[in-house]
Amino acid sequence: MHDSLLRCNTEARVAGASAGEASELKAGGGHRLWVRLTHWTIAGAVLTLIYSGVAILMVHPKLYWGMAGNDLMTPLFEIPIGPNYRQGSFGPAEPFFAAAGGPVTADRLVEPWNQNGWARSLHFLAAWFFLLGIAAYWLAGLFTGHLRRNLLPRRNELGGRNLWADVKAHLRFPMPIARVGPPYAILQKISYALVALALPLMFLTGITMSPAITTDYPVLLDLFGGTQSARTIHFFTFAFLALFLLVHLAMILLTGPLRQLRAMVLGGAE
Repeated sequence: MHDSLLRCNTEARVAGASAGEASELKAGGGHRLWVRLTHWTIAGAVLTLIYSGVAILMVHPKLYWGMAGNDLMTPLFEIPIGPNYRQGSFGPAEPFFAAAGGPVTADRLVEPWNQNGWARSLHFLAAWFFLLGIAAYWLAGLFTGHLRRNLLPRRNELGGRNLWADVKAHLRFPMPIARVGPPYAILQKISYALVALALPLMFLTGITMSPAITTDYPVLLDLFGGTQSARTIHFFTFAFLALFLLVHLAMILLTGPLRQLRAMVLGGAE
């Protein structure tokens, strides 16, 4: 049922498309060169961002809300990751200022694990490649009509019957060998749309953690409620994108990984 619905929708769109569009719209037509280049640029940047981001998180695996956060404050929660998890031995706390009830300071008795230097530099460098890859993909997608034709959900696709058919297709095991490239089913389109919404949030919360940027644009601190609030939102956005990546890889493994990998490298369906 799912395949027939997708096939009928594809045939109708191919019939009204130009020759170039029709070749892309045919089921399993493969990926264009610019899609493959931007895909691997983004993929490499994402893996580097995850690697460096986890290293940064391991230095201080506690999340807070507001402007400030440190080991002498109670966090929202602590993530069980890295050698600094629940690690921290301090001497007696002393007031940082003369006024009572203010911030305190204390001597650290155990040297923490710290790889912030290289991790932050690598994270920042990878972010540039990620932004360039995303920008190139969106610009090429807009210019060629790829976003409109293949990623924008259509009204008839959002109907309950089509959504349920796609859900059942994804729950069927073993899964059939997937088509390579567009057209995409509705759940895939929705997942890509959610990622597109999450990326600006990831970017804005990331730059809000930079004092050099918030000095010039303090509105970012007001927008997210402080540096530590932005860090917490950044983490949860990362968790969502990491979940998307895991599902994305799982679907590839379940629906013909070698065929799909070959198509993303060479472009052809076969």
